[in-house]
Amino acid sequence: MTAPVFSIQNMNFYYGAKPALMNISMDVLPNKVTALIGPSGCGKSTFLRCLNRMNDTIDGTRVEGKILLDGQDIYAPDMDVVDLRQRVGMVFQKPNPFPQSIYDNVAFGPRVLGMKTDKTSLEENIQRSLESAALWDDVKDKLHDDAMSLSLGQQQRLCIARVLAVQPEVILMDESTSALDPIATLRIEELIAELKEKYTIVIVTHNMQQAARVSDFTGLFWLGELVEFSDTNEMFTRPKQELTEAYITGRMG
Repeated sequence: MTAPVFSIQNMNFYYGAKPALMNISMDVLPNKVTALIGPSGCGKSTFLRCLNRMNDTIDGTRVEGKILLDGQDIYAPDMDVVDLRQRVGMVFQKPNPFPQSIYDNVAFGPRVLGMKTDKTSLEENIQRSLESAALWDDVKDKLHDDAMSLSLGQQQRLCIARVLAVQPEVILMDESTSALDPIATLRIEELIAELKEKYTIVIVTHNMQQAARVSDFTGLFWLGELVEFSDTNEMFTRPKQELTEAYITGRMG
């Protein structure tokens, strides 16, 4: 049995006294795409942000239970959060390139983290990251142009390259195609299929067809609970829970 990258065990999450996630248990396997589906406000994005402690920035939040990354409790007092966020990168819903050059966007993480940043190493990393994000051919002759001059789809691939430049283990994607047109969305979906050869990917999506197309495993969240979690093909063809079937067929949600 393959050891999970993430093992989530009886996790509860609170905003102040209000529970947002209740009794979540699931394993995220290496080099697979795990999709999280469910209606708006059901806890998908909150859960995703728990995986790299993004919620730490919100006052009054707390976590119970365990989230283990390669067997290590990421909420343990001795956990280095900067190291965690290098290992578990995040791509957000709207492309958020920094208002600087394409080159400096990709170089940002390695520079901040003190990775090898001599000119040759940095340029190799930038090229490799842009190639992995299927953007190198578009930008190789304009690396010093403003990142904001790129199309939205290119900006999102730049944000993916920026995550890849710090050599993560896991890539989290929070609705990362919802602001994009269908062609740009398809490019990102194709990219996800390529990236899982090297990385473990967890996506949040409102688009059930997208979950069916790109993921290996799917979890349905509903009112802060994980209703069902299974192999994607199985969930979409033979769901175990009535609620899952009702959601997938559009009768609820």
